[in-house]
Amino acid sequence: MTIKQQLMDKLAARNDEMIAIRRHLHEHPELSFEEQQTAQYIADFYANKDVKVHRNVGNGYGIIVEIQGQHPGPVIGIRADFDALPIEEETDVPFKSKNPGVMHACGHDGHTAYLLILADCLIQLKDELHGSVKIIHQHAEEKPPGGAKSMMASGLLDDCEIIVGAHLFPTFKVGHIGYRAGAAMAGRSFFKLVVHGTGGHGSSPHLANDAIVAASNFITTVQTVISRRLNPYDMGVVTIGSFDGKGTFNVIKDAVTLEGDVRYMNDTVHATIEKEIKRLVDGLEVQFGVTCTLTYEKDYPPLVNDKDLTNFVVETLEASEQEEIIAIEEAPLFSGSEDFAYYALAKPSTFYYIGCQPTYLDVPYMNHHPKFDIDERALLVAAKAGAEVVAKYCLK
Repeated sequence: MTIKQQLMDKLAARNDEMIAIRRHLHEHPELSFEEQQTAQYIADFYANKDVKVHRNVGNGYGIIVEIQGQHPGPVIGIRADFDALPIEEETDVPFKSKNPGVMHACGHDGHTAYLLILADCLIQLKDELHGSVKIIHQHAEEKPPGGAKSMMASGLLDDCEIIVGAHLFPTFKVGHIGYRAGAAMAGRSFFKLVVHGTGGHGSSPHLANDAIVAASNFITTVQTVISRRLNPYDMGVVTIGSFDGKGTFNVIKDAVTLEGDVRYMNDTVHATIEKEIKRLVDGLEVQFGVTCTLTYEKDYPPLVNDKDLTNFVVETLEASEQEEIIAIEEAPLFSGSEDFAYYALAKPSTFYYIGCQPTYLDVPYMNHHPKFDIDERALLVAAKAGAEVVAKYCLK
């Protein structure tokens, strides 16, 4: 039996354990930059194992585990995130979140579970490794500035030749793996606009300057940035997700606050959107006689997968003889964002998608939905896909 097949058999034998870990983490979610107990759980998993564990890496609770092989070879990194979201869970699973208002609604519990078992199986076979594998347990993917940038800046990943990551997505069926070479996921920016007018009585608008009217004009006008300032072939999104204008029915508001989300696939498009939003804010002050305070922050860059590495991973997975890996499919561009993009800026990297669509749903609930759920068979698919990549690089 080959070393690769030994690895695959070990993963299959621990499938139930992988699911149990996922369910434990699902019951005990923690928000970005608050994942103290989750990080301790991960660290405890590696206790007394023949590996080097780095804790509190970066700007939070990040963990990097070094699995050093006995033979010379490349150093590769595999990343999984472990933070949850501020969402009240609405599923009916018996392992529902025990932390009110916090939920693993994006699959990071599954990411961590599969990577822990894959890492442990690799530790058992470390004497056969040609090179080393760095297991990247990353905190705070969901909340800017995120954990990836600071983990990359720690220097602990400088010797990695490649970094790969995977994400559970219900848009693909179990056994199906999605990929995209080049630009794959959008960059994201945040803005906050406070519009200051002059308050007054609802019966006398001529004696006031209504901030709600000015802010409402901005909401409709800002969409012309997408429809009239961008090349129709370029992707851009501006969403106003918050309008804090609540007051009293007969009182004219003196100030309102808007918060918005910007998505884009390249930096040129982003520069245009940012410039035009700032120009509209300046015009709002002139047109309505208000004063505006704008905060504009760039969160995560677009995720651009290395084309050569992506093609290599695709060929590797297409050649897999594992029955759990059914199909490899090219994925569409995703307008969602991922701080894995920071690894891709620094190293040849690729980020692929593991299908997890539950069979009991005709239309699955998407990531970040309070009823988000996964088919747990996807965990073994993720583990074996990662094992295929490791085997190609580090097993002879």
